[in-house]
Amino acid sequence: MPQEIYVSTDVETDGPIPGPHSMLSLGSAAYTADKQLIATFSVNLAELPGASPDPATAAWWRTQPEAWAACRQGVESPEVALPRYRDWLRQLPGKPVFVAYPVGFDFMFVHWYLVRFAGEDPFGHSALDMKTLAMTLLGCGYRDATKRNMPAGWFDPLPHTHVALDDAIEQGALFCNMLAELRRLAPLRRFKD
Repeated sequence: MPQEIYVSTDVETDGPIPGPHSMLSLGSAAYTADKQLIATFSVNLAELPGASPDPATAAWWRTQPEAWAACRQGVESPEVALPRYRDWLRQLPGKPVFVAYPVGFDFMFVHWYLVRFAGEDPFGHSALDMKTLAMTLLGCGYRDATKRNMPAGWFDPLPHTHVALDDAIEQGALFCNMLAELRRLAPLRRFKD
């Protein structure tokens, strides 16, 4: 069996759903289960024709001028960028598993964009939600599985900047630390990579 590669992914958008709104930036950091960062991908995307920013999201962006400036530099069309992202995923040395916090939002955008602009999604439906994993490890409800309730030891000293690749790297390290904790708590189970 090929090993799983955990592709921690963060997106920045101008609204809550793809189509009426656009994905502005995509960052992915590919990790092995033992926390080796083996590859990264980052792209800023042009807005979709006919789409428009959500007013509440636009108001939030006005509070983040540095992140906004970062995600508007060097934009590419989705028609060019998403096939390149698909090919990057295919060349990873294992089966890609999409990882996000929370997975519902980021995966919705990435899956929609990959299917629309690259013709397929190499993740299939392999999407792992870090909040669900935290819920399991912390023994709490889903809504209480927040970063403020997680042990400090799960976090590496990495920045959270709202720049997609920075946040994907930070999130991936957190995921690998959570995965190590899961393996420590379940020593009788055999995890196959």
